[in-house]
Amino acid sequence: MGFTTEFKEFAMKGSVVDLAVGVIIGGAFGKIVDSLVGDVIMPVVSKIFGGLDFANYFIPLSGQSAATLVEAKKEGAVLAYGSFLTVSINFVILAFIIFMMVKAVNQMKRNDAAAPAEPAAPPPPAEDVLLLREIRDALRK
Repeated sequence: MGFTTEFKEFAMKGSVVDLAVGVIIGGAFGKIVDSLVGDVIMPVVSKIFGGLDFANYFIPLSGQSAATLVEAKKEGAVLAYGSFLTVSINFVILAFIIFMMVKAVNQMKRNDAAAPAEPAAPPPPAEDVLLLREIRDALRK
């Protein structure tokens, strides 16, 4: 089996394709959560704590005197703990949403498993059995 054939067989397996779709959707979902935290949640949290902007919370490590994080990063190294706080909140929200999704999927699986299954019809008899029955019936006559 050639390398390209083997690779094509590997890449076309259902699990690899499913994983690729999951990663792409996860990336897009991550952007949605980033926007939710940065544009909706953090402004409310900032307002509650007196109008503070968490994005500009930093400790200058090179003696900068800049007022914003962007300016301070241009001047040297900074410890941007406000950005870390925002990313941490992103993670907690994303983890909670994924937990709720997995919980809902597990609940649906349990409901499907608990539903009574319809009895399966017996399979039709094999061809040789039908032939033997015909011979038996012919001998009885």
